[in-house]
Amino acid sequence: MSIQSVNDFVIRFANVNGSGSASANQMFARAVLRMGVPVAARNIFPSNIQGLPTWYEVRVTEAGWQGARGGTDFVVAMNPQTFDKDVNAVEPGGYVFYDSSRPVPASTFRADTTVIGMPLTEICNREYTDPRQRQLFKNIICVGALAALLDMGIGVVDALIAEQFAAKEKLIAANQKALHFGYDWARKNLACPIGLKIHRSSAVGNRIFVEGNAAAALGAVYGGATVLAWYPLTPSTSLAEAFASYCRKLRHDPATGEKRYAIVQAEDELASIGMVVGAAWNGARAFTATSGPGISLMQEFFGLAYYAEVPAVVFNVQRGGPSTGMPTRTQQSDLMACAYASHGDTKHVLLIPRDANEAFEFGALAFDLADRLQTPVFVMLDLDIGMNHALVPPLAWDDSRSLDRGKVMTFEDLESGKLFGRYLDVDGDGIPYRTYPGTHPTKGSFFTRGSSHDSMARYTEEGPPIAENIDRLLKKFATAATLVPAPVIERAARKARVGIIHFGSTGPAMDEAALELGRRGVAVDVMRLRGFPFVQAVKEFIDEHETVYVIEQNRDAQMRSMLMIELGADPVKLVPLLFYEGSPITARFIVEKIAALASPKQQKEKALS
Repeated sequence: MSIQSVNDFVIRFANVNGSGSASANQMFARAVLRMGVPVAARNIFPSNIQGLPTWYEVRVTEAGWQGARGGTDFVVAMNPQTFDKDVNAVEPGGYVFYDSSRPVPASTFRADTTVIGMPLTEICNREYTDPRQRQLFKNIICVGALAALLDMGIGVVDALIAEQFAAKEKLIAANQKALHFGYDWARKNLACPIGLKIHRSSAVGNRIFVEGNAAAALGAVYGGATVLAWYPLTPSTSLAEAFASYCRKLRHDPATGEKRYAIVQAEDELASIGMVVGAAWNGARAFTATSGPGISLMQEFFGLAYYAEVPAVVFNVQRGGPSTGMPTRTQQSDLMACAYASHGDTKHVLLIPRDANEAFEFGALAFDLADRLQTPVFVMLDLDIGMNHALVPPLAWDDSRSLDRGKVMTFEDLESGKLFGRYLDVDGDGIPYRTYPGTHPTKGSFFTRGSSHDSMARYTEEGPPIAENIDRLLKKFATAATLVPAPVIERAARKARVGIIHFGSTGPAMDEAALELGRRGVAVDVMRLRGFPFVQAVKEFIDEHETVYVIEQNRDAQMRSMLMIELGADPVKLVPLLFYEGSPITARFIVEKIAALASPKQQKEKALS
């Protein structure tokens, strides 16, 4: 029996990279949003420029879930290279839409799916003479057919075309003609509508559809960043490009047109982080955007910034590793590379957003923390957040908020005779005072040392002052635990002996999984980590549960290792639940794994109650 569902299904577009399908696929997703129905959209693309398979998944979800569900209910199978794989991936009772211009053996299709053929290539060859037009309008004709099959109507897509091509008015009529052609052809020749339908709703509510990298870049603007030094690296490039775009709009003197920012595309990642450290030492709020391979190259400068105590912000949009790995796939595999970056004893602050909204919030917060703590701060995004659009609450900003520059001695402070020791712990929180270059003509100067030094910034090889300084850095790290975002805890309806710890882009899938586990009678308490160092509440959460599943998108259970290192957590109690195939973790995966593992414990609880 065919799947019957309104506003709750997954449709996947299977295309060839470089075929012009991306624009049409995104138009479909936006059309669903305009109808008031939430979507979760994900672009799955190759790391080459053209020719390899690409997929665009749209989860239509009245409930508003933003995580990947797993499975496909309707596939638009347009890529001969992956056709068999795409057809076989459809759920039982699902639908296969394909270009029937060339005969496809009936044996290719499964008996438990509904097959819908439309001769798209044949139609386009007849209607258009230009080869490029044939390909581009084929995508729009396809969207028109989908609007008929899914009972969407066509008005909302018409309006989107008018908006999208407003600057190129000549293209509006041609695209609308192709759209209507596909819609009318499907209504006349296909069984419309099918069992999957999209009907108007009001479930989107007060939310925006935004890419994570763009939100993070805007957070950097609001956080006061004026210097970006970077080297192009997927999937972080669009973050740097978005920052440049926002700066062109927001960071020019309205009277003179003068730029109030500096953006440098360096010759490599090592040079870019060196520029960031130099700019920050001079008092600018500076950052770089990179991914795992860049993190590997930047290690020496991370150590310098940590030990010399220079602020810096690093947006790490994580991808699949190791080495070159999977540039266009997602993982959470740089945790330890960032938390303990560089040689020697180092510990760095991590901010871990779950979506575009927190990418904006933490993107701004990172600059305050870097200045307050005088240390590098890493914003740990990943490709799933960074390069996909998500439906999130509007980005909020308090206009009364001022930048926190931390402990900076002024000319007046120095002139009044206040004691200045660059690495002197005056307040007992491990954070010394600093000065900006040129603050005073004779006072407040110091050597910025990556070599061993005492509290007055003097070079030394004496053991006690070196140990004292390194211990002070640990004290500063403890202070950081009071400043990073606190974890978020969701409690089960009844007392749970099982806990779950997760973080970052796992959040949306975990929200849905937790609800489903509750429906199945599996009681779990859930903690979402948002920052490192860990606060005491994390240890307490672990201690109060018999078993704690640590969900991560990496092979080596890196967050679990950090919990053991930092909190002395019992490794037997911390059970890793790992997913690292490169695609986003799904609610189905989490539910199936935890339900199977927790079931014996739950049965024991019921027997005892």
